[in-house]
Amino acid sequence: QVQLVESGGGLVQPGGSLRLSCAYSEFYASDSAMHWYRQAPGEGPEWVSTIKDGITYYTDSVKGRFTISRDNAKNMMYLQMNSLKLEDTAVYLCRSGSGFWGRGTQVTVSS
Repeated sequence: QVQLVESGGGLVQPGGSLRLSCAYSEFYASDSAMHWYRQAPGEGPEWVSTIKDGITYYTDSVKGRFTISRDNAKNMMYLQMNSLKLEDTAVYLCRSGSGFWGRGTQVTVSS
């Protein structure tokens, strides 16, 4: 089955941490690039991070706080999010290099 499934979201206080996971089917294993996006209520998807051939890229607002990684042996991608801020609240989605999307996992940062 061709799919991407995110998990690991939740409610966290400002300054806290979460680790998101994206499990993807073998269909996407050959994609050299995988991405994380996020979508806040009423807004379009915002690119967050990319891992391509082991090289990582981040939007400026998360640099130094988020870390993307990928385990090809397990068909998993991760997003370690530290020092979370209120403005990080969104649905986080993984996207394959070939353009397919998961359904997302909700991250809420609130005191």
